[in-house]
This record gives sequence, structure tokens and C-alpha cells, in this order.
Amino acid sequence: MNTIQLVWKNLSRQFGSVFLSILLTAFGISILAVLSITGETFEKQLDNNSKNIDLVVGAKGSPLQLILSSVYHIDNPTGNIPLDELEPLRQNPLVQLAVPLSLGDNFKGHRIVGTDSSFLSIYETSVAEGRIWQSNFEVVIGDQVAKKQQLKIGDQIHSSHGLSKDGHHHDKHPFTVVGILRHNNNVTDNLILTNLESVWDVHGIAHKHEHQETAVEKELRERQEDREETLKAHLHHHGEDIAENSSAPAKTNEKGHQEQEDHHEHAEEGMFVKSIGADMVKQNGLEITAILIKYQSPAAIGILPKLIDQQTDMQAASPAMESTRLFSLLGVGIDSLSILAYVIMFIAGLSVFINLYNALKQRKYDLAIMRTLGASKGKLFAIVLLEGLTITILGGLIGLIMAHLALYYISNQTSQSADFIEAFTLHPKELIFLFVACLIGIFAALIPAIKAYRTSISGTLSNK
Repeated sequence: MNTIQLVWKNLSRQFGSVFLSILLTAFGISILAVLSITGETFEKQLDNNSKNIDLVVGAKGSPLQLILSSVYHIDNPTGNIPLDELEPLRQNPLVQLAVPLSLGDNFKGHRIVGTDSSFLSIYETSVAEGRIWQSNFEVVIGDQVAKKQQLKIGDQIHSSHGLSKDGHHHDKHPFTVVGILRHNNNVTDNLILTNLESVWDVHGIAHKHEHQETAVEKELRERQEDREETLKAHLHHHGEDIAENSSAPAKTNEKGHQEQEDHHEHAEEGMFVKSIGADMVKQNGLEITAILIKYQSPAAIGILPKLIDQQTDMQAASPAMESTRLFSLLGVGIDSLSILAYVIMFIAGLSVFINLYNALKQRKYDLAIMRTLGASKGKLFAIVLLEGLTITILGGLIGLIMAHLALYYISNQTSQSADFIEAFTLHPKELIFLFVACLIGIFAALIPAIKAYRTSISGTLSNK
């Protein structure tokens, strides 16, 4: 019987205690692997997704929610802002790039983003197959969307209302796939891009290229035109009266003064109506969800956010600051779970040590017989050491399998637009975890192995 067979036979004799040691090792390794892989991947995605975005402008609310919804696409937006706010920001000398976003629909969990071609610039991506959208209801999809949903150029998709795939389907407005983005290792891989007009059309929001006149605006405009016509006719009529009565200076002055007052009253009334109309036009204008901004120079860091927060009804949030705050909050939980994993690993090593030590007491006579049959001290040492290694290596392998199953479950629970975990990809750190498991097995079996090495043949057999 060779050494491997002896090791396996010895472990099978104490299946209950060995299984417990394997399970403890597996749990410790799996927790460490899940925390390490998700933490590293999450931090990498935070950097990739916000690399060129210095500021996000959106509706008042939680800055973190604004960042999560507009940059990482894993939360609901804080609200909408007027489209009219986009152009002033683009004209600002502190701004290099201002990208509009309009959210509200999805396709099987993948968010549909209304934007313009500057979106591709800020994420440093391009179309790998097909072309960019050129008219309404044309979409460019990320490469992961194409793979997961098995889509190709020319296919049609129907969006669902809201940011959940269970929302109401917009069956009347199918989108046509005209392009597929190259793999970019960020959130664009899981997004569906189209123009702003398509998002408005799906939700029945009237618009032209710049602005569509609503019924209220039309009524106000017509009323204003009627008042202006009446005012012109009134002034023309009284102007003729003034010319006919030019021989009465005092009366003319009095009448002229009266006409001037009437003119001011009508003008003020016209301006009042026009002011109301302008306000209502602004209130009924087109809206977007957020604006992604890239600074022209570092000087904008201390100026632009304060300018937006103090002088507009919008808020400005920094992805770098909010991401750091988010990761610091998550870091507390990750550190706590890591400590728990290390404690479990320590208990697993202690369990291996106790199992081997107790088994050695029961096998002293067997070891002495092996020595009499020609087994060397080194072989006895190696057998016990291999037993410890076998337990922890099995635990480590099972733990890694459990970790990948947990990662697969986590990836299925997250939004398709934020699916960044590659559940069945081997990560370099996993080899380190296996090496740690081997070290635990070696240290746990070291004392029992030394004891087996020092086994006295005569003393053991005489005491039997």
C-alpha cells in the first residue's frame, strides 16, 4: 500500500471530524475569496466608470443616489432637470464636455440611456460593429448586451417602463439595433444608447428639434398677439384724434398725457402676460435626468460645484468624493467579514491539529508496526503531514467552488446594467488562498508529524 492510499485510509476512518475540518476550511476560504474578488472588481469598476467624469449635475436630493443612478446605473434617479440648463453649462469656459442623460426605460434589465454622441467621448469608447444612431428609435448596444440577449444588427427590441425589467412594455415603439460597442470593461458594456428624442417619443412627450410649442404656450401666444393688435389699433385711433385737435394745446397735453398712461398700462399688461407665458413655457419645457461634466481645467473644482449648488435649483455631485465615501462605508462591512473569515480559518486549522493529534494517539501501535516492517521515520512524518495537507487542500478547493457559486448568485441579483462580476473566471488571488490553506494544513499537522517521527518502536510495543 503506497503513501497516498495510507493517507486516504486513515482519513476515512475518522470521516466525521475530518469532514468538519474540511467544511470549516471551505467556509473560511469562500468568504475570503468572495470578499476579495467583489471588493477588487467593485473598486476597479468605480475607477473605470468615473474616470473622465468630474461632476454630475442633477435634481436636488442625495448626491450618492445621483452618482449611483447616473454613473453606475444601479439606483433610481433623484428627478429631472430642464433641458435648458444643458447649453449654459456647455458654454461655460470651465467645462470641456457636458453630456446629457435621459433615463426611464430598460430592456430586460439593461438600461436605455438617451444621450448624444458626446457620451461615447466621455467613456472613451466607439462602435465596433454597425454605426451610431442617426434617427429616432435607433440604438447602439454594449457588447455584453449583445452576448447576453443574443442580439445582432437589425434586431428590434421593445423597452419596458421604469428601471426594472418587470415594468410596462412599450409595444408601439420598437427600437432597432444599428450598432454594437466595443468591449470597454465599464458600464457601457451593459447599456443601450439612443438619442434624447427617442426617450421623449416613447413617453409621449411632444418636441421639435429644439422645442415643441404646447397647447398652453399656443394659447398664451395667441392671446398675446390679440392684445398687441388691440393695443396698436387703439394707439392708431387715438393718434388720429390727437392730430385733429392740435389747435387746443392744453387739451392735447392732457389727452396726450392720458394716452401715455393708457399706453403704459397696456404695455405693462402685455409684459405681465408675456412674463407669465415665459414662465409657463419654461415649466412645461423638455427635461433630462442628469448631465455628466468633464472639467476644462483643475480650477473648476472649487468654482463650478458651488456655482451650481448656490445659483440654480440643481445639485452638483463629485463621483470621486461619493465613490470614496461609498467604498469607505462598504469597507467597514468588508473588514468585519474578513476578520470573521480569518477566525474561521484559525478554527479550521485548530480542528485539523486536534483531529490529527487524537488520531495519532490511537495509531501509535500501527505506526510502530510500520516501523518494524521497514517504514522509515521520514515516511511516518510525511504520512501525517500529507493528512493535514489533504484536509486543507480539499477544504480550499471546495471553498473556491462555493465562492464562485456565491459570485454567480450575486451577479444574478444585481442589475444587468451593473453586472461587472465575472463569476466563473479564475482570479490570481485564488492561488494565494490555496497556498494559505496549504500552510494551515502544514502548521496544523507539524506537531503530530514530529510526534510520529519520534515514535519509539520498543516502548510502544512493550506498552501494548
